[in-house]
Amino acid sequence: MTLICNLAFSKNKMTTVKLNDKTFSLFVSNNTIQQAITDVASRINNDYKEKLPLFMAILNGSFMFAADLLKKININCEITFVKLSSYSGTSSTQQVKQLIGFNEDIKGREVVILEDIIDSGLTMEHLLEKLETFQPAGIRIASLLLKPDAFIKNFPIDYVGLHIPNDFIVGFGLDYNGLGRNLPDIYKIVI
Repeated sequence: MTLICNLAFSKNKMTTVKLNDKTFSLFVSNNTIQQAITDVASRINNDYKEKLPLFMAILNGSFMFAADLLKKININCEITFVKLSSYSGTSSTQQVKQLIGFNEDIKGREVVILEDIIDSGLTMEHLLEKLETFQPAGIRIASLLLKPDAFIKNFPIDYVGLHIPNDFIVGFGLDYNGLGRNLPDIYKIVI
Protein backbone atom coordinates (compact mmCIF):
# COMPACT_ATOMS: atom_id res chain seq x y z
CA MET A 1 0.00 0.00 0.00
CA THR A 2 1.19 3.49 -0.79
CA LEU A 3 0.30 6.70 1.00
CA ILE A 4 -0.65 9.19 -1.68
CA CYS A 5 -0.92 12.83 -0.62
CA ASN A 6 -2.48 15.53 -2.74
CA LEU A 7 -0.20 18.54 -2.89
CA ALA A 8 -2.72 21.04 -1.51
CA PHE A 9 -0.85 23.15 1.01
CA SER A 10 -1.76 26.03 3.29
CA LYS A 11 1.18 27.49 5.21
CA ASN A 12 3.14 24.22 4.97
CA LYS A 13 0.18 22.04 5.99
CA MET A 14 -1.52 19.59 3.69
CA THR A 15 -5.17 20.57 3.42
CA THR A 16 -6.15 17.26 1.82
CA VAL A 17 -4.67 13.76 1.76
CA LYS A 18 -5.61 10.73 -0.29
CA LEU A 19 -5.28 7.34 1.35
CA ASN A 20 -5.98 4.54 -1.11
CA ASP A 21 -9.51 5.18 -2.39
CA LYS A 22 -10.55 7.90 0.13
CA THR A 23 -9.88 11.63 0.35
CA PHE A 24 -9.61 13.45 3.68
CA SER A 25 -9.52 17.18 4.48
CA LEU A 26 -7.71 18.93 7.32
CA PHE A 27 -9.91 18.90 10.43
CA VAL A 28 -7.82 19.45 13.59
CA SER A 29 -4.36 21.03 13.52
CA ASN A 30 -1.45 19.68 15.50
CA ASN A 31 -1.40 22.93 17.52
CA THR A 32 -4.98 22.28 18.67
CA ILE A 33 -4.13 18.64 19.42
CA GLN A 34 -1.11 19.66 21.52
CA GLN A 35 -3.16 22.18 23.52
CA ALA A 36 -5.79 19.50 24.24
CA ILE A 37 -3.04 17.10 25.38
CA THR A 38 -1.54 19.80 27.63
CA ASP A 39 -4.96 20.33 29.25
CA VAL A 40 -5.45 16.59 29.84
CA ALA A 41 -1.91 16.25 31.26
CA SER A 42 -2.49 19.14 33.65
CA ARG A 43 -5.63 17.50 35.04
CA ILE A 44 -3.92 14.11 35.39
CA ASN A 45 -0.87 15.68 37.08
CA ASN A 46 -3.19 17.33 39.60
CA ASP A 47 -5.36 14.24 40.22
CA TYR A 48 -2.44 11.83 40.66
CA LYS A 49 0.21 14.02 42.33
CA GLU A 50 0.39 11.76 45.40
CA LYS A 51 -0.06 8.46 43.53
CA LEU A 52 1.84 6.19 41.14
CA PRO A 53 -0.53 5.58 38.23
CA LEU A 54 -0.06 2.92 35.60
CA PHE A 55 -0.87 4.33 32.16
CA MET A 56 -2.25 1.68 29.81
CA ALA A 57 -2.03 2.79 26.18
CA ILE A 58 -4.33 1.07 23.68
CA LEU A 59 -2.44 0.18 20.51
CA ASN A 60 -2.16 0.92 17.72
CA GLY A 61 -4.03 4.21 17.59
CA SER A 62 -3.03 5.81 20.89
CA PHE A 63 0.73 5.64 20.41
CA MET A 64 1.10 9.31 19.38
CA PHE A 65 -1.31 10.54 22.07
CA ALA A 66 0.44 8.41 24.72
CA ALA A 67 3.91 9.61 23.69
CA ASP A 68 2.98 13.30 23.70
CA LEU A 69 0.93 13.02 26.89
CA LEU A 70 3.68 11.26 28.84
CA LYS A 71 6.12 14.04 27.89
CA LYS A 72 3.83 16.41 29.81
CA ILE A 73 3.23 14.19 32.84
CA ASN A 74 5.42 15.42 35.70
CA ILE A 75 4.56 12.81 38.35
CA ASN A 76 5.99 9.35 38.91
CA CYS A 77 4.22 6.85 36.68
CA GLU A 78 4.57 3.68 34.65
CA ILE A 79 3.25 2.77 31.20
CA THR A 80 2.18 -0.48 29.56
CA PHE A 81 0.47 -1.33 26.28
CA VAL A 82 -2.44 -3.50 25.24
CA LYS A 83 -3.76 -4.05 21.73
CA LEU A 84 -7.47 -4.35 21.00
CA SER A 85 -9.30 -3.94 17.73
CA SER A 86 -12.87 -3.61 16.51
CA TYR A 87 -12.45 -1.73 13.19
CA SER A 88 -12.25 -2.84 9.60
CA GLY A 89 -11.99 -0.12 6.96
CA THR A 90 -14.12 2.86 8.02
CA SER A 91 -16.59 1.10 10.31
CA SER A 92 -16.68 -0.94 13.50
CA THR A 93 -17.06 -4.71 13.20
CA GLN A 94 -18.96 -4.66 16.54
CA GLN A 95 -16.69 -7.52 17.64
CA VAL A 96 -13.69 -6.82 19.85
CA LYS A 97 -10.61 -8.93 19.25
CA GLN A 98 -7.96 -8.95 21.94
CA LEU A 99 -4.71 -9.19 20.05
CA ILE A 100 -2.05 -8.60 22.70
CA GLY A 101 -2.62 -8.77 26.43
CA PHE A 102 -0.65 -7.24 29.26
CA ASN A 103 1.58 -8.75 31.95
CA GLU A 104 1.43 -6.16 34.75
CA ASP A 105 -0.14 -6.94 38.12
CA ILE A 106 -2.73 -4.18 38.51
CA LYS A 107 -4.33 -5.38 41.73
CA GLY A 108 -4.59 -2.36 44.03
CA ARG A 109 -3.10 -0.05 41.35
CA GLU A 110 -4.48 3.17 39.91
CA VAL A 111 -4.84 2.63 36.15
CA VAL A 112 -5.31 5.35 33.53
CA ILE A 113 -6.32 3.97 30.14
CA LEU A 114 -5.01 6.02 27.21
CA GLU A 115 -7.14 5.86 24.07
CA ASP A 116 -6.94 7.79 20.81
CA ILE A 117 -10.69 7.95 20.20
CA ILE A 118 -13.90 6.70 21.75
CA ASP A 119 -16.89 6.47 19.50
CA SER A 120 -19.44 3.72 20.30
CA GLY A 121 -17.54 2.68 23.45
CA LEU A 122 -17.66 -1.03 22.57
CA THR A 123 -13.90 -1.59 22.65
CA MET A 124 -13.49 0.34 25.90
CA GLU A 125 -16.38 -1.49 27.59
CA HIS A 126 -14.71 -4.80 26.73
CA LEU A 127 -11.41 -3.65 28.20
CA LEU A 128 -13.02 -2.24 31.37
CA GLU A 129 -14.81 -5.54 32.03
CA LYS A 130 -11.55 -7.44 31.65
CA LEU A 131 -9.53 -5.05 33.83
CA GLU A 132 -12.09 -5.09 36.67
CA THR A 133 -11.43 -8.82 37.14
CA PHE A 134 -7.85 -7.93 38.17
CA GLN A 135 -9.09 -5.71 41.07
CA PRO A 136 -7.34 -2.39 40.42
CA ALA A 137 -7.76 0.38 43.02
CA GLY A 138 -9.29 2.56 40.32
CA ILE A 139 -9.60 2.94 36.58
CA ARG A 140 -9.89 6.23 34.71
CA ILE A 141 -10.02 6.83 30.99
CA ALA A 142 -8.13 9.52 29.06
CA SER A 143 -9.12 9.84 25.41
CA LEU A 144 -7.74 12.36 22.99
CA LEU A 145 -11.03 12.36 21.08
CA LEU A 146 -14.66 11.58 21.90
CA LYS A 147 -17.57 11.28 19.48
CA PRO A 148 -20.54 12.03 21.79
CA ASP A 149 -23.10 11.37 19.05
CA ALA A 150 -21.74 7.84 18.52
CA PHE A 151 -21.19 6.95 22.19
CA ILE A 152 -23.78 4.33 23.23
CA LYS A 153 -22.29 2.92 26.44
CA ASN A 154 -22.67 4.06 30.04
CA PHE A 155 -19.25 4.54 31.63
CA PRO A 156 -17.45 7.78 32.53
CA ILE A 157 -14.67 9.15 30.37
CA ASP A 158 -12.61 11.11 32.86
CA TYR A 159 -10.29 13.08 30.58
CA VAL A 160 -11.29 14.13 27.06
CA GLY A 161 -9.05 16.23 24.84
CA LEU A 162 -11.57 17.15 22.14
CA HIS A 163 -15.23 16.39 21.36
CA ILE A 164 -15.74 15.81 17.65
CA PRO A 165 -18.66 14.99 15.32
CA ASN A 166 -19.29 11.45 14.15
CA ASP A 167 -17.05 11.67 11.06
CA PHE A 168 -14.44 9.10 10.07
CA ILE A 169 -11.00 10.60 10.73
CA VAL A 170 -7.33 9.78 10.22
CA GLY A 171 -4.00 11.13 11.40
CA PHE A 172 -2.20 11.50 14.70
CA GLY A 173 -2.29 7.73 15.25
CA LEU A 174 -5.66 7.07 13.61
CA ASP A 175 -5.68 5.12 10.36
CA TYR A 176 -7.64 4.02 7.34
CA ASN A 177 -6.66 0.40 6.65
CA GLY A 178 -3.24 1.01 8.18
CA LEU A 179 -2.51 4.31 6.43
CA GLY A 180 -2.37 7.84 7.82
CA ARG A 181 -1.21 7.16 11.39
CA ASN A 182 1.93 9.23 10.81
CA LEU A 183 0.10 12.44 9.88
CA PRO A 184 0.72 15.13 12.55
CA ASP A 185 -2.76 16.65 12.08
CA ILE A 186 -6.21 15.03 12.01
CA TYR A 187 -8.17 14.80 8.76
CA LYS A 188 -11.85 13.90 8.19
CA ILE A 189 -13.22 11.90 5.32
CA VAL A 190 -14.52 13.80 2.30
CA ILE A 191 -15.13 10.97 -0.20
